[in-house]
Amino acid sequence: MPCIQIHTNRPVEQEKAERIKTELGRIITFLPDKSEQWLLVELLDNSRIWFHGEGDRPFALVQVKVWGDHINREGSERMTKAVCELLNKELSVAPTDVYVRYLATPDWGWNSANF
Repeated sequence: MPCIQIHTNRPVEQEKAERIKTELGRIITFLPDKSEQWLLVELLDNSRIWFHGEGDRPFALVQVKVWGDHINREGSERMTKAVCELLNKELSVAPTDVYVRYLATPDWGWNSANF
């Protein structure tokens, strides 16, 4: 049950949002046992974001949340690289202006119950 949330200060047209969502469906497979089938994507554009005290260029905060007790290190490193490349290509956010945070949780609810 992975979830990817992206906050960016860039406006994102629907067509770009669809391309980002589709590519994230491929990228999530870098983490073992994760697939697009259960992937939830949230893309929040036009967010107020400052980094290094600046807010005048494109930035992004990406949070990757997965059910489990750990994040696979090799998979997350591959994923970070791919996410940075994707956001650079689609939103002109430089990799130096992207933070990617990974969170694992053993408590995840769906369909009125927890896994």
